[in-house]
Amino acid sequence: MTERKTPPAPEGAPAPVGTKTRERGDRGPGNAGTGPLRPEAGRKRDRPWLMRTYAGHSTAEASNELYRRNLAKGQTGLSVAFDLPTQTGYDPDHVLARGEVGRVGVPVSHLGDMRRLFQDIPLEQMNTSMTINATAMWLLALYQVVAEEQGADISKLQGTTQNDIVKEYLSRGTHVFPPGPSLRLTTDMITYTVNRIPKWNPINICSYHLQEAGATPVQEIAYAMSTAIAVLDAVFASGQVPEERRGDVVARISFFVNAGVRFVEEMCKMRAFGRIWDKITRERYGIEDPRQRRFRYGVQVNSLGLTEAQPENNVQRIVLEMLAVTLSKDARARAVQLPAWNEALGLPRPWDQQWSLRIQQVLAHESDLLEYEDIFAGSHVIEAKVSALVEECLAEIDRIQEMGGAMAAVESGYLKSQLVASHAERRARIEAGEEKIVGVNCFQSTEPNPLTADLDTAIQTVDPANEARVVAALHEWRDNRDESRAQEALAALKATAAGDGNLFAATLECARAGVTTGEWAWALRDVFGEFRAPTGVSSAPVAVAAEEGTPLAAVREKTARTAAELGAGRLRLLVGKPGLDGHSNGAEQIAVRARDAGFEVVYQGIRLTPEQIVDAALAEDVHCVGLSILSGSHAELVPDVLHRLREAGAADIPVVVGGIIPNADAAELRRAGVAAVFTPKDFGITEIIGRIVDEIRKASKLDPLESTEVPA
Repeated sequence: MTERKTPPAPEGAPAPVGTKTRERGDRGPGNAGTGPLRPEAGRKRDRPWLMRTYAGHSTAEASNELYRRNLAKGQTGLSVAFDLPTQTGYDPDHVLARGEVGRVGVPVSHLGDMRRLFQDIPLEQMNTSMTINATAMWLLALYQVVAEEQGADISKLQGTTQNDIVKEYLSRGTHVFPPGPSLRLTTDMITYTVNRIPKWNPINICSYHLQEAGATPVQEIAYAMSTAIAVLDAVFASGQVPEERRGDVVARISFFVNAGVRFVEEMCKMRAFGRIWDKITRERYGIEDPRQRRFRYGVQVNSLGLTEAQPENNVQRIVLEMLAVTLSKDARARAVQLPAWNEALGLPRPWDQQWSLRIQQVLAHESDLLEYEDIFAGSHVIEAKVSALVEECLAEIDRIQEMGGAMAAVESGYLKSQLVASHAERRARIEAGEEKIVGVNCFQSTEPNPLTADLDTAIQTVDPANEARVVAALHEWRDNRDESRAQEALAALKATAAGDGNLFAATLECARAGVTTGEWAWALRDVFGEFRAPTGVSSAPVAVAAEEGTPLAAVREKTARTAAELGAGRLRLLVGKPGLDGHSNGAEQIAVRARDAGFEVVYQGIRLTPEQIVDAALAEDVHCVGLSILSGSHAELVPDVLHRLREAGAADIPVVVGGIIPNADAAELRRAGVAAVFTPKDFGITEIIGRIVDEIRKASKLDPLESTEVPA
């Protein structure tokens, strides 16, 4: 996803939208723009995009081995997945890190971990993407120090740090600090890299998770562009970049997007993205060089649309989604990473990731895709769709600017409530059968699947003992470092944070002094404080009709009758997110539908300990506790909640659990006392709420009600 400062453009670089290009071997005017029906003799094939696999788990050593194997298979860039403690600024021995260490990515707690992560991988020759946001400055500092130790010229380092905190407040939940200080960290990192690591992309504005949180194409573009405006405004207002270098800053802003299965709409979305970015950078920031205004983006295709039911269908979904960001040369991604077919089931194995890499390689090297100019140029259908998207997006961007910009729209809750509402509407369409998902709400009959015949071996598992080993290694690191130097570095970091200096130099010294991830983050927490983002639940409108005879009306009747029999005004449901998993989309949709079904819902957002959840359940006298976990930490955290409820004399409160939970784990949870386990195959939210009412009746020893629900 990087770009050279002078032509030729880098791998996979699209031409500026709206321009025509000619490459070596092109001679006739007919080959500019639309191109002939077949490639002209002698025309050079375009370079393929960077091919990556989002990977990392367990330990730095295990992840390093995985990276080297993937590179040997033809992968052309690295994409590092960090575990949730690393992403949210906690060391592995923190109470909130329990059950999360090495689950969804690799734990990197200090310089030693980063050394092992990239051992025998020459960073000066690598293009590395790091999906990291709140702690992006810290991880880039560790990366730079390791590169220096390898003897690399840091001015030649190429890669990307995600570093988009706005979408964390809205969808992914790995934020730490309030919006203002978070924007300062981003600003300081951008200005540092532009001056010292000029080939590095210090941020990719990430709309990927917005789509997973329910964003429409218009919302995805508008919210991402509003974030980019907020970032650029802050960088230029900081005074750290001279006027003549504004173009260098703009040229280093990249984007990371989502491509769904509606591939024509998604391809048009990318063309609209390019046009709007060109307009904003030219008109708002006065960037004259079209190369600096180029819309540069990487993509991971949609994981939200991958299904647990008939998971083999995910392969064709992935292919269609990849075509959306590769077919159109003028809107082609500069880097692509594909999920694996089994990600709705659990952690992919190396073979599953290899399959996704081979999908890219077949398209790039066996097909004739890269032999042609843009095959959609001149299409009136595409042009009409793109123009409509541009018009709607610009109107929404203006609306956000009138509110004070993206940060103000985060703090007011506007952006979050809009996403929760859009997601609720989408879920309602799926449940009603208006939006079809093969194998889920239509064409559900299936032959036995040999890929999942042994479901528990169809995914990668993380050794439960891994966490203890990582914690022990962390303690050994702390014991062996120069403690006085580490504390001096932390004191200097705090002093810089309390002032207005650039934080990167102090962060580099922390990295070199052996400071840990949690210590760096806590030093900044002490100065900046922490932030709990709005949930968007209370302000989300009703998305599902509840007229007489509808499924929701039937569940409402059952809810009200149960509350009356228990002598309660309303049934009370606590929706809890234990641990560090910030993917709250499912929890929010359960909370909204339960509210609409007549429940009083207690939902305090993400990042809670089992102790806090149980305390809230007791204080609110709830009738049911619903836990949502997608990170794989359910085996540790759910039994802890059950134990604490029993210790408090509240064992009669039923606990239900939802998440990406393998069959064997689900059976263990039920044996431990969980009343019901819901996984992605349980797509009917109204039905889930009805089953929660049934569990409340069973726990309260009420007679079962005859079903009054009307099939959807």
